[in-house]
Amino acid sequence: MKKTLFYIICPFVALIAVTPFLPRPVHKAPNLSGHIVVSQDTIEPEDTSILNFANELAYYFSRHNVQDEGYEMVAAFADGKRLEVKVSPYISALNVGTWKNRQRQGTGVALDSLGRTIVGTFQADTLTTGIRLDSTGTYRGDFVRLAAQGHGAYQHFNGSYFEGHWESDLRHGFGLEMQNPLGSEPRLRVGEWLSNRFWGERMRYTTERIYGIDIARYQHEQGRRRFPIDWSKMRITFLGKKSHKNVKGDADYPVSFVFIKSTEGVTIRNRYYASDYHQARKHGIRTGAYHFWRTKLGGAQQARFFLRNTLFGKGDLPPVLDVEPSDAQIRAAGGPEAMFRQIRTWLRMVEQHTGVKPILYINQRFVNMYLPVAPDIKRDYRVWIARYGEYKPDVRLAFWQLCPDGRVAGIRPEVDINVFNGYQTQFDEFLEQETIK
Repeated sequence: MKKTLFYIICPFVALIAVTPFLPRPVHKAPNLSGHIVVSQDTIEPEDTSILNFANELAYYFSRHNVQDEGYEMVAAFADGKRLEVKVSPYISALNVGTWKNRQRQGTGVALDSLGRTIVGTFQADTLTTGIRLDSTGTYRGDFVRLAAQGHGAYQHFNGSYFEGHWESDLRHGFGLEMQNPLGSEPRLRVGEWLSNRFWGERMRYTTERIYGIDIARYQHEQGRRRFPIDWSKMRITFLGKKSHKNVKGDADYPVSFVFIKSTEGVTIRNRYYASDYHQARKHGIRTGAYHFWRTKLGGAQQARFFLRNTLFGKGDLPPVLDVEPSDAQIRAAGGPEAMFRQIRTWLRMVEQHTGVKPILYINQRFVNMYLPVAPDIKRDYRVWIARYGEYKPDVRLAFWQLCPDGRVAGIRPEVDINVFNGYQTQFDEFLEQETIK
């Protein structure tokens, strides 16, 4: 008798426990075409998560539109919608406990192998959807054999939220996550997960995006061969083969911007820089210059050399510092802190001369291993990142160098192809606010 009462009472206790965590009504994300404005007036009093994440959402919508994967899910989240799993408040005593020769149907209670309580809907004795509590939060969504599988959402007790695809209790597939780490700013991540690890956003390449290139002596010389550039034919025709690219139709994009190597260290100059600079401007292509960093040399020396040998015209893109040292070179320079001291000197001197903040060009490994040592640089300067994988870098960036082996009509050798982080409206704002006056 006591055992029977235990099985009858426990489900009702579980239901009472999950009541504060029950989600909002089911919502199919709207097909929105404009920016989302998050205001206090549109948020119900008990839902403060949207306000906490307002900056992250505003940044997302400033860099995406309805063509991007997951846009509608983020729009729904910004609209205050959450996935709901409806569970009847009534549980039949016949659906409590363990039986032989009988199948559970409708609302029921189950315990998984870890002892977590699941209140959900059963069909032919199989749990299909439900709500599950654990020590850190609440999962609601689809189940297969008592494991989260299919579409589901997890609400962490600290306010973090994930909604997307699950497999065998792991986030696996497309999803949206709002992180709310203790002592840090909230952060939005939208993209692909593989076995609980976030890989990033898969960008869709369309004619609406803003593409550009960066060039150096290599685009004019290879060994003894010489190649002129035909600026009148300039079109991007291939996005490289280093990784899969989700291209809508055929790649055929105008070159909207070009960064040209000007100097390296304190002795090397690109002999083609001046002519390429004038030709790019003549053909209406926004133009910028970059300096290749040498760790053994001081920041002030390299800044003076770059400024002496580089052209800065009205409307030009911000100057760029290209930092690509090996671990051994960083150690030889005195370590990351010493290197960043010299980099700061270069950035300050070039900004004082040009009137605009330079951009830092780095690769993904540098971002992961060394940029955390210089949080001020990460905070104060725009990043142009080289990453040749399928997924967009998970940082706030200005430009993404997505391949080193692209093809451009008018240029014989392979070319680095870049994409601006945003669309035309954001690019116009960037040109208005960040270029040389």
